[in-house]
Amino acid sequence: MAGRDGKNDEVVGGVLDPHDPDPPAWARLSAADVVRRAFEPDSGGVLRRRKPTTAPVLSVHDRFLEGPLDLRAVEFPYLLEFVRCRFEHPPDMRQARLAGVEFRDCWLPGLHGHNLRSDNDVRITDGTVVTGTVDLTDGDIHGTLELSGATLTPTTGPALHGDRLQLVGALLARNLRAHGEVRVPGMRSGGNVNFAGALLDNPRGLGLNGNGMHVGGNLHLIADMDGEPFRCNGALFLPSVRVDSDFSLRGARLTPRTEHSRPVPPDDPFFDPNATLVADRSKVDGNVNLDRDFQSTGTIRIVNATIGGSLRLSHARVDLSGGRESFVEQVGSGPRPPGPYADRAVHLDGTQVRGGIDARDARVAGQIRLVDVQVQGSVLFDRAVLSNRYGDAIEGRRFSVGGNLDGRALLVFGSVLLPGAKIGSNLDLRGSRLVAPGSYARDKSPKPSLDLRVSHIGRDLVCADGDAPFSAHGEIRMRRAEISRETNFHGAELGNSRNTVALNAFGVQTPELRLDVAVPPRGRVDLRHARCAFLTDNERFWNAQGRIELEDFRYDALADPVELDDDAEIERRLRWLRHGMREVYRPGPYDQFATMLRAAGNEEHAATVMVEKQRRRYQALADGAEYAAPGVRLWSWLQRWMVGYGYRPTRALAWLFAFLIAGTVWFSLIPKPHEVNTDDHLVWNPVLYTLDLLVPIVDFGHKNKWTVDGPSQWISAALVALGWILATTVAAGITRMLRRTT
Repeated sequence: MAGRDGKNDEVVGGVLDPHDPDPPAWARLSAADVVRRAFEPDSGGVLRRRKPTTAPVLSVHDRFLEGPLDLRAVEFPYLLEFVRCRFEHPPDMRQARLAGVEFRDCWLPGLHGHNLRSDNDVRITDGTVVTGTVDLTDGDIHGTLELSGATLTPTTGPALHGDRLQLVGALLARNLRAHGEVRVPGMRSGGNVNFAGALLDNPRGLGLNGNGMHVGGNLHLIADMDGEPFRCNGALFLPSVRVDSDFSLRGARLTPRTEHSRPVPPDDPFFDPNATLVADRSKVDGNVNLDRDFQSTGTIRIVNATIGGSLRLSHARVDLSGGRESFVEQVGSGPRPPGPYADRAVHLDGTQVRGGIDARDARVAGQIRLVDVQVQGSVLFDRAVLSNRYGDAIEGRRFSVGGNLDGRALLVFGSVLLPGAKIGSNLDLRGSRLVAPGSYARDKSPKPSLDLRVSHIGRDLVCADGDAPFSAHGEIRMRRAEISRETNFHGAELGNSRNTVALNAFGVQTPELRLDVAVPPRGRVDLRHARCAFLTDNERFWNAQGRIELEDFRYDALADPVELDDDAEIERRLRWLRHGMREVYRPGPYDQFATMLRAAGNEEHAATVMVEKQRRRYQALADGAEYAAPGVRLWSWLQRWMVGYGYRPTRALAWLFAFLIAGTVWFSLIPKPHEVNTDDHLVWNPVLYTLDLLVPIVDFGHKNKWTVDGPSQWISAALVALGWILATTVAAGITRMLRRTT
């Protein structure tokens, strides 16, 4: 021990190994003698000052302290320093007030510090081993609690018991080895809490219990300067935590506890029994960093929390598969890959993130749950792999993103469910693959690969090719979604043989709709009640393997307009339309096509479309009329060739002239007919008589003045009927030309 003048006494035997359970006789010292010498300096003295302004230091080196070190309820105005000391009994500092205490490279069977008050630091560092509990419950330390390099191995109870511990400074536990629960619920720290490179090993319970603690600086559970990761075997239990700066788990390794304090409640579907991190209702003013090779084999649960900065998961790995998940797409036959998983991988329900979420290059095996999550910035999943095969990879009902939701080159095994989502800018899934979608429990029917029902996207929805084609093996469900700018499926591969629906865009509203896919959709396409200003398509889209539902699908223009003289394009598009509807007659798509052409000033092609519509209509009528089918087909043929179903008025006019000539010739060859009224003296004119028969309403004064008989009587009647049909057709055509609105 050092004397009062600061010089060390000569000690026989040299340096003590405090971890030797059988210390030499020369190192033995009564613990009571240490206290006595502090209060009775005339007995030999053990005090020195490091600086004139600091409290005296009671320094003990290389001693085995026999008996109890009893400082209970003592006001001890000295700094206690123990270096390479071994204690027979746990030091008792309950209700004591010390100037400070330090244990360096010591061995202790425990430490009783309940209600301890220290005016300076409390340090248990540099290889110190504590085989019992360090009890600092309700302690008040006006400095830093440092546990760096210590090893806590209690036989029973927690390794550190610090309920409601008050720290004016920081909690520094770099490279701590704690084989038991580190229990600090309600702790208040004025500075950082740093467990860099620490090992918290309590696999049957909680590794760190920080329920309700308040960290005045950063909460760092990260790798140390040498790259040694923070490891926790057991749950990090941090609900209601308040962190005034960043909460960081960069490079950490987390495994869940093997036993639980209570069974999984059957009526609580949102309980996560295998969580490695529980931070419900926490509030972090800075960023939450779970990135840079962060690894967890249990659930990351941050529910109803508030994050003032960003949530970072880039290059993280959350794997619930026990190492069985390869995070690559299975090619060919073989054993079924793992999934779906019973537990969630990331559970963020109700959390508010004022920054963004960065999960680029992450690997997640298990569900990511984002229900009612609000993110003011952007969410990035570029190049990530999310695996929950035949289950829900992302469950994000009412998910709100202020910026972009990007998933470029994203690989998803499972369903991405975002009904009711609100995305302020783009939803970009360029070059992504969505495979192995889930199924509903009630009837085992398939879930969609991407569900965007009643969602709102502020700019573009991009499900297009990038470095690779966008591919979705299940349904893309977008019922009544609103996309403010462009919906883009350029070069996409939609559907597979196991799902009946490839694209469900019922009621979608978007200014631009691109459906120029790379391969025909493998399933049904539903565009009913959809609205867009510009439509981009190609033949591959219309060759979908399932029927394309087009009832009340409205588009104002084609991105590549049809030229006025391009009759082949009209015929080609009509062929696409017939094939898309699987030869089933629906009037709406023809009306929409014709309306779009008229709006572009293309009346002739619009008439062609309407003629095709009527032809298909009569064909459908004939198919449904068993005995009247020949008559219906004949009537359809006559209308098509004579008047173009009323949409070819010039053809009707030509037929009028032809019948006028034929009637004139006929009535020129017959004998002069009899006058109806012998008092009238008219000049017989076959031309005017025929014209009077053909033109209804208008009376040229000849039709009712002459009487014909025989075949001429029947010919006259036929001309009257033909005149009504052809003249009204011409009149209707002229009316449409004048109005330009039908």
